Amino acid sequence: MTDEQLLLDKLSVRGIKPTAMRLLILRTMMHTSQAVSLLDLVDMLETADKSTDDGSGALKYAVCSNTCTCEVEDLHVHFYCTQCHRTLCLRGLPVPLVHLPDGFTLESVNYVMKGVCSDCRRKHN
Repeated sequence: MTDEQLLLDKLSVRGIKPTAMRLLILRTMMHTSQAVSLLDLVDMLETADKSTDDGSGALKYAVCSNTCTCEVEDLHVHFYCTQCHRTLCLRGLPVPLVHLPDGFTLESVNYVMKGVCSDCRRKHN
């Protein structure tokens, strides 16, 4: 399967129309090893026409696997390194399920742990 077909299939699985910009963004994100902020993505796509940028960089984006259904059970823990400021996906650690009181409905979960990543810890030891 070609790289282009892989991108088209990834968008198709989610019911997303494959525009040139979406393919460019997905291709860029597929070549990153960690979640990226909107600001990081804007920097990576220097030649793309970007009409809006709030500059906050607060949200992080990563490409879902083809088997992900984006249900709470598919979510994993993220780790924010306070030294290098990277956000790392810890795909082997599922988000703990919390039982909510009656009448509450869970729609999404954002689980971020903060500390020093293994790379930074090695550098400082």
